[in-house]
Amino acid sequence: MILEVAILNVKSGQEKQFEIDFATAGQFISSIKGYSKHSLRKCLEQTNKYILLVDWENLEDHTIGFRQSAEYLEWKKILHHYYEPFPTVEHYELIIEKRK
Repeated sequence: MILEVAILNVKSGQEKQFEIDFATAGQFISSIKGYSKHSLRKCLEQTNKYILLVDWENLEDHTIGFRQSAEYLEWKKILHHYYEPFPTVEHYELIIEKRK
């Protein structure tokens, strides 16, 4: 399992519409082979800052399967105009996990 992490800085004043549009865009990413789940979290200290977390079966499911798909073009059309600056996306593999 690979975790995609993106810090999303949304243009100030556009947060509510971004959240609405993000909920709509979720249908495009969730339809891709290898997608497991995603969550969007809002920063408490900086109201226009979000973190996107997406679980993929493997790296290529995101970098090729999603990024080279028609669904990505729709995702991009709905969301990319909100970001300033454009987000950096990183991928992480699990090394240790402990749960209570």
